[in-house]
Amino acid sequence: MTAEPTEQPHQPEFAATGSTYYATLSSVLTGLVLICTAAATKGVAFGPILADGGFFVFPLTYVIGDVLSEVYGFKAARRAVVIGFVMQAVSVLVLWLAVQLPAAPGYLNQHALAAEVSSIAGLAAAGLSGFLAGQLINAWVLVWIKRRTDDGRLWVRLLGSTVVGQFSDTLVFCAIAAPFIGFGDLRSFAVFAALSWAYKTLAVTVLMPVTYQVIAAIKRREPTYQQVAA
Repeated sequence: MTAEPTEQPHQPEFAATGSTYYATLSSVLTGLVLICTAAATKGVAFGPILADGGFFVFPLTYVIGDVLSEVYGFKAARRAVVIGFVMQAVSVLVLWLAVQLPAAPGYLNQHALAAEVSSIAGLAAAGLSGFLAGQLINAWVLVWIKRRTDDGRLWVRLLGSTVVGQFSDTLVFCAIAAPFIGFGDLRSFAVFAALSWAYKTLAVTVLMPVTYQVIAAIKRREPTYQQVAA
């Protein structure tokens, strides 16, 4: 009498991280995070619509995060997110040290630099917290859905992970960053948080066709895209 074979859990396809594509995507993600932090030091208003200066760049980080999660899996996406986290922390430390160094004779921007770095440090703390929460949840949700849908229904993975990830990111970021941007009262915070989440979710949704094409192109070119551990 032979034992009945047990059904193996479904393993979705992922690529290994040794190619230049993974390194390039991780580098772009880190660069975008640093750019967003600097730009976000300014609060901007379009009539009643409140946002920060990095609003038009930040959704691209989620496009890159979706590509990394879909093609390389959660562990690889998490590694890229942690690298971005560390480099943002390093940038804040370097800027803080620059402020502490004695100014050269004739340098007239010490106070302006100190104020700017103070804003960047506060926003970096918010950005680091939101970035970690949002990107890691985004990656986990996308891979969790992929394990149940295989390579089909990519739009479900992209949309579902975006809605959850952006909500987590926006809530954490806005709670810490609002006072630094000038949105300290409850009404401004609520408007800022709600509009930020709606805008970022909409922007990533609008960019979904681009995300589709990038994912498809990398999957075709990745020789290691196969069933490997996520």
